[in-house]
Amino acid sequence: MSHFTTIKTQIKDGKILHQTLQQLNYVVETNSIVRGYQGIQTKGDYVIKRQNGYDIGYIKNGEVYEAVADFWGVDLQKEFMQQINQIYAQNVVMNYAQEKGYEIESQETLEDGSVCLVLGGWV
Repeated sequence: MSHFTTIKTQIKDGKILHQTLQQLNYVVETNSIVRGYQGIQTKGDYVIKRQNGYDIGYIKNGEVYEAVADFWGVDLQKEFMQQINQIYAQNVVMNYAQEKGYEIESQETLEDGSVCLVLGGWV
């Protein structure tokens, strides 16, 4: 019986997901094994390797990546997922803006933790 559980996300871009995880100082392997209880394993597209042997993986399912982990050994708290989602969303916006020729004029983290980006460009 598998202990692995998946959490649906809105993450669609693997390259930006990888960038986000590295920004948050996680050791990330691509196309690697997600380890769980008593050596149980599953394959992940992006895997956060953890010293306790309980990894966190992201697996492409259709158009989105799902987070997968053995929740007996991983505490995927709401704050963890929110932090990944927030930085990922910020990176998506910044990547899109740069592709369209905009420059980031300022970036500010507000008291509530949200991020305000000011973009500029010529029309």
